[in-house]
Amino acid sequence: MATQLPRTRAIIVGSGFSGIAMGAQFKQQLRLDDYVIYERSPHMGGTWWANQYPGCAVDIPSIFYSLSFAPNPHFSKLFPDHYEILAYLEDVARRFEVDKHIQLNTSWDKGVWREDTKTWLVELSNVLTGETFEQECDILISAIGGLVDPQPCTIPGVASFAGPVMHTAKWRHDVVLDDKNVIVIGNGCSGSQVVPAIADKVRSVYQFFRSPQFFFPRENPRIHPYIQWAFAHVPGLMLLARWQMFHALERGFAMFSTDARGNRSRELVKKTSDDYVERTAPKEYWDMLKPAYKVGCKRRVYDPGYLKALNRDNVHITGDPIVKIEPKEVVTESGARYPADVIVLANGFVTGDVVINIVGRGGITTAEHWEQHGGIEAYKTTALSSFPNFFMLLGPNAASGHTSVVFAIEVAVDLVIKLVRPIFKGNASSVSVKDDYERQYSTEVQGALKDRVWASCKSRYNVGGGRNHLLYPWSSYTMWWQARFPDMRAWTYSQSKSD
Repeated sequence: MATQLPRTRAIIVGSGFSGIAMGAQFKQQLRLDDYVIYERSPHMGGTWWANQYPGCAVDIPSIFYSLSFAPNPHFSKLFPDHYEILAYLEDVARRFEVDKHIQLNTSWDKGVWREDTKTWLVELSNVLTGETFEQECDILISAIGGLVDPQPCTIPGVASFAGPVMHTAKWRHDVVLDDKNVIVIGNGCSGSQVVPAIADKVRSVYQFFRSPQFFFPRENPRIHPYIQWAFAHVPGLMLLARWQMFHALERGFAMFSTDARGNRSRELVKKTSDDYVERTAPKEYWDMLKPAYKVGCKRRVYDPGYLKALNRDNVHITGDPIVKIEPKEVVTESGARYPADVIVLANGFVTGDVVINIVGRGGITTAEHWEQHGGIEAYKTTALSSFPNFFMLLGPNAASGHTSVVFAIEVAVDLVIKLVRPIFKGNASSVSVKDDYERQYSTEVQGALKDRVWASCKSRYNVGGGRNHLLYPWSSYTMWWQARFPDMRAWTYSQSKSD
């Protein structure tokens, strides 16, 4: 029998950037203190707690990879390491008293909409003890993000491997890499960060990947104490710098279009990448470091020292895929064998499916709702018509390929605040998007995505049938405008519990 917890006005699932931003704005804009944040991990911070691998760092300038209502003038570098981002999140949670609302080691298992009371009945469990709970709330918010479950290793023989096998998002600090033969699988952002970070400790690194990435130079200067002082004490200076960075990053959006302007932009960007590879990496690897697909089709990698590390005698890369793992070796398709003491999975996250176990109006599940709507989607990346009072932060089609994910999070948070304000003021009991508006928006999103470069190659962005439920097809200006001035005709409010 599940333990019944006291009713609360709102439940937020996830304590990363999204959950902390939502909780802070509940307090700041709505003066709401009656909410709970549930986090399945033993520590708050979301992806910035989960990812603790060597070299882990943000690849967006810190001045724009932070919350607009909580600027941080004290970041030490332009691209801070993960521990600085985590410390920043912890500080924001304390400053806005979000931390006292966080319940750790708690899994959100299910949510059921109760039409008679216009509330959600949420099922929870303690991940350590297995104890189960139920709690009723008016508003249910998913702040779990898209990079939640690490991609598993499915190579035959992995269970027989004699050494540690660890994903970058589940790094084991008890594993000593000194003088070990390390196999790294994957060459995206995490793989390109971990290789140079461990290269001087290990006996050898052999990195295996299926396709090349576009690499770009990335300087990471320390932020001078004078600049930190000015950011902290000169009114408006940090806001101005933030807006300048926003506009600078937004100029990169043009390259995602398939029109003539986009083609010209990509040609210039590709030349920059190719020139950088030829200046920095060993010539024997050039062909493996210059993609044939269009630049921008996959996430670009801003190099933290990866290409330079390839010049080391103990660092090697290959596109010869691993077909079998043995206790002390990996075997490739060509029959080559490589010594292995540790295997590091830098192969990303499960992104093909979005699993949200909730039951909405009329008993419909999210899987059934999305099947009826042609695939995973959400109105303005946030809401589903069959699920009143339920919102997703960084939901379907909210991510970008060129700017800060924190911006998209804040846009969604501001939209949710506008929508739930009448409920917390007592003027309504529920809000839901109209089905025809949701369908029309989904059609527009998928139509626009066909005119973007992401449709031109196979990647984690595209799922069955060429559908893309990860990326936002328009500029960040459009995203901000549509949330700042929402079309309220798209929304239906229920005025009383008995409606």
